[in-house]
Amino acid sequence: MLPTEVPQSHPGPSVLLLLQLLLPPTSAFFPNIWSLLAAPGSITHQDLTEEAALNVTLQLFLERPPPGRPPLRLEDFLGRTLLADDLFAAYFGPGSPSRRFRAALGEVSRANAAQDFLPTSRNDPDLHFDAERLDQGRAQLVGALRETLVATRALDHTLARQRLGAALHALQDFYSHSNWVELGEQQPHPHLLWPRQELQNLAQVADPTCSDCEALSCPGNWLGFTLLTSGYFGTHPPKPPGKCSHGGHFDLSSSQPPRGGINKDSTSPGFSPHHMLHLQAAKLALLASIQAFGLLRSRLGDRDFSRLLDITPASSLSFVLDTTGSMGEEINAAKIQARHIVEQRRGSPMEPIHYVLVPFHDPGFGPVFTTSDPDSFWQQLNEIHALGGGDEPEMCLSALQLALLHTPPLSDIFVFTDASPKDAFLTNQVESLTQERRCRVTFLVTEDTSRVQGRARREILSPLRFEPYKAVALASGGEVIFTKDQHIGDVAAIVGDSMAALVSKPLILFSLCLRISQCSPLLAPVPGLQTQLLVEVTGLGSQANPGDPQLHFSHVILRGVPDGAELGRVPLEPVGPPERGLLAASLPPTLLSTPRPFSLELIGQDGAGRRLHRAAPQPSTVVPVLLELSAPSGFLAPGSKVPLSLRIASFSGPQNLDLRTSVNPSFSLTSNLSRAHLELNESVWGRLWLEVPDSAAPDSVVMVTVTAAGREDSPVPPTHAFLRLLVLAPAPQDQLATPTGSSDPTLTTATPAFSPFTLVTQGRAGAGLVGSPWWGTVGGLLLLRGLASW
Repeated sequence: MLPTEVPQSHPGPSVLLLLQLLLPPTSAFFPNIWSLLAAPGSITHQDLTEEAALNVTLQLFLERPPPGRPPLRLEDFLGRTLLADDLFAAYFGPGSPSRRFRAALGEVSRANAAQDFLPTSRNDPDLHFDAERLDQGRAQLVGALRETLVATRALDHTLARQRLGAALHALQDFYSHSNWVELGEQQPHPHLLWPRQELQNLAQVADPTCSDCEALSCPGNWLGFTLLTSGYFGTHPPKPPGKCSHGGHFDLSSSQPPRGGINKDSTSPGFSPHHMLHLQAAKLALLASIQAFGLLRSRLGDRDFSRLLDITPASSLSFVLDTTGSMGEEINAAKIQARHIVEQRRGSPMEPIHYVLVPFHDPGFGPVFTTSDPDSFWQQLNEIHALGGGDEPEMCLSALQLALLHTPPLSDIFVFTDASPKDAFLTNQVESLTQERRCRVTFLVTEDTSRVQGRARREILSPLRFEPYKAVALASGGEVIFTKDQHIGDVAAIVGDSMAALVSKPLILFSLCLRISQCSPLLAPVPGLQTQLLVEVTGLGSQANPGDPQLHFSHVILRGVPDGAELGRVPLEPVGPPERGLLAASLPPTLLSTPRPFSLELIGQDGAGRRLHRAAPQPSTVVPVLLELSAPSGFLAPGSKVPLSLRIASFSGPQNLDLRTSVNPSFSLTSNLSRAHLELNESVWGRLWLEVPDSAAPDSVVMVTVTAAGREDSPVPPTHAFLRLLVLAPAPQDQLATPTGSSDPTLTTATPAFSPFTLVTQGRAGAGLVGSPWWGTVGGLLLLRGLASW
């Protein structure tokens, strides 16, 4: 149950100085684990998001018994910590990995936290229910949920999760930033998710809402009226006389009468004047988040909802195929392996959920073919034949880049070719993209010197011409396999073996996540920034028996790539309850002072005292500068011109940089910044304009890339920022009001009737790459039943 009291946390001056780095300039429920130094016991946006997703996933599993397996029973989950691994083992079978589900929740959680950091969102009161802009906030919330639906139906699940994270952030902020809790409400707002229901009893600009409070804790500053209000934050918009502030150390408006504030973001009075109501606000935010997930499930149906959150142990199947005249044997081998995988796993939990096919030759590559239907994939693959072309090199990396753009994260991509890349200039960009997408790339290269037909060569080719493939494979955790024509059939079996390895291991021991101390959703450490390491040992809940000796992990070794030289060792400290398997460490700046790739190895002992050694599946890379690229919320419309924001920052010394931009497909993209000179701890901001032609195809994905590279007088490795956008026609305004295929008018006019809540258990998502401990307990998780019938 919810604890009735939480000890107050009063950070001292030194902690406050550190927290100016740790926390964003705006405030909401704290974003994630790293912000909890400010107020242990607080419940974060990440906690709320993952708990809500677990509840709705369990509800889905309870309502849809697994084929060929006994149905799940609610009582089996009572009184125990709820983990993603346990859910998947119970539903899909022992050893079924939940890594894709945890990674999907990670994407949603990072997008949620990013609302407090991105320049396009962090100071917008409409995105945080601040400054009494409640109608505007509700419009933004409903719009983000609608965009989640549209992106999911367009099969762009990455973008759908980003919009879902933004929606959940706003929804959760409502209960912390408004006075809904102070009004004594015990249930979520009944109209917040329903666009045709008017928000009632809103405070007007002339209505005083707060009295002055000079203390940190302000339990009596709310004037006790029955109107709905929210606090003002900062200086935009300015706070009118008599209005409540958000409050806390970072809120400039809270020093203007009436002083104090009403936010319930944390358990600390230094950050939250209404800290005493934090748990009540968190409880309602959790229930509202469960409602939002349930609403999406009812609109999408179980199949599409499951794809949105990757509620499956299966992987995807992505092929990049050289189709020049010499590739007949390789194409046939790819067809055989694809057919074997499809037939062997059809109808099982391991059946691939997504298929991607990209052909290439010279000078062309593509188009990309994506589907969730195995028969359509097989038909498309069967129509590919080795024709024409034949001179080396080919446009391999361009095709691989296109495949990465359309392949779900945490997937394997297999490249079949017998030629070196003509587009080797893309090597570094593709390396970064594989790490951003967390995809493993395996090249199967038939370099047969006895071949006399089919492949001509324009010039004498360098023996190093395949180095770009090796670099991409190394960066992604994959490999390059050289073979000959007569062996390609046997070698191609690695496709099936590799995919089987992803699902057959009963225990994925850990996943690694680098977290920058500023808590923004960065993918790589930057020299000069304090870097936190989060290690998650997964599978403990489903593998361990009560009373068994627990695994113990003591430290992490950092090694240079590719030389393998040891760079240093960092001790690990457990974080949160043991069953969560979370370990954290602060990496010394000296280990990350030079931009370079490095690998991570986890060292420990099992219950019998035997040494454990596990390596991260992909290396990480220290990038020289911080590069942030963001866009306004919403989608791209044909015929529109969209402004994009760019920030570049250096924390390790002067940098002279050239900036390059690209967009796929080739839309017009202009920038007001082509060069930047940065001193230590200096930032530069730029603006880009993306023009979407009238002919842009709906549901098409657009990838904008910005590259910052050192000039000749300042040679540093390039840094890349990727921004993924979707072209869509304007969405109908009633997508959230009426489910697809439904004609029930009550869904557009009546307040929904909620079914009773069922108490389940305290739980944690085990959300892989961004998992955080359950610092405060929102007691028993509350499962909202009957959501699919909204």
